[in-house]
Amino acid sequence: MQQAQKGFTLIELMIVVAIIGILAAVAVPAYQTYTNKAKFSEVVSAAAPFKLGIETCFQEQGSLANCTNGNNGVPGTTAQTDGRVLAASGAITGNTATAAIITMTSITGDGLAGQTYTLTAAAPGAGRPITWTKGGSCVAAALC
Repeated sequence: MQQAQKGFTLIELMIVVAIIGILAAVAVPAYQTYTNKAKFSEVVSAAAPFKLGIETCFQEQGSLANCTNGNNGVPGTTAQTDGRVLAASGAITGNTATAAIITMTSITGDGLAGQTYTLTAAAPGAGRPITWTKGGSCVAAALC
């Protein structure tokens, strides 16, 4: 009487290792992109007080012309590097009666490369809501 062989052959084990290797090669870059997006979300959320300040200023003033850093309820620029948000971020530029731009910048390092996040406010007129357009180098880097 012959006994049946038990266990896996070498080729079966090599196939399993190859499959795990292929899955890891796909998963690691996707995970790195995910973690960089999570890190950059700190920069995106740091723009919220500036956005709220501009919206409040527009409602009160009826124009975006006077909605600048440190005026009419709009916060000043960030004084120091805070987490992953670079110092002097939150600069509001391009102010006219109907437009303003918020620019936030990330730190360089920790998976980020000083990408910018911009929000452009367009106000069609008093009594109508501001529309926001997202932009900056974070769009090309797929971080925001």
